[in-house]
Amino acid sequence: MKASIHPQYFDKAQVICVCGNKFTTGSTREILHVELCYKCHPFYTGEQRFVDSASRIQKFQAKQQVATTFKATKQKKVEDKKKQDEGPKTLREMLMGLK
Repeated sequence: MKASIHPQYFDKAQVICVCGNKFTTGSTREILHVELCYKCHPFYTGEQRFVDSASRIQKFQAKQQVATTFKATKQKKVEDKKKQDEGPKTLREMLMGLK
C-alpha cells in the first residue's frame, strides 16, 4: 500500500440519529448524522408507516375496485352469451323442446 493516500480511520466514530439515538462504530468520519437507525426504522420497530403525499394508495384502491367491477360485468356478459348459445340448434331440437 502506498503511504499517505488512505483516509484516516476512526475506531470510535459516533453516529447520531434524528431520533436522538447515539452509538459508536468505525468510520472515516468522526461524527455521522443519519436520519434512520435501528431504533426508529419501521422494519426493526414493527411499525408500518406510509408516506402518501400524492394519495397513491387511494388511487390504487380505486383502480382495483374498478377492475373488480369490470371483471364481474365481463363475466356476466360471457355467461349471458353462453346461455344464448345453449338454445336449440336444429328444428328437431326445437320441436323436441315443445313436448
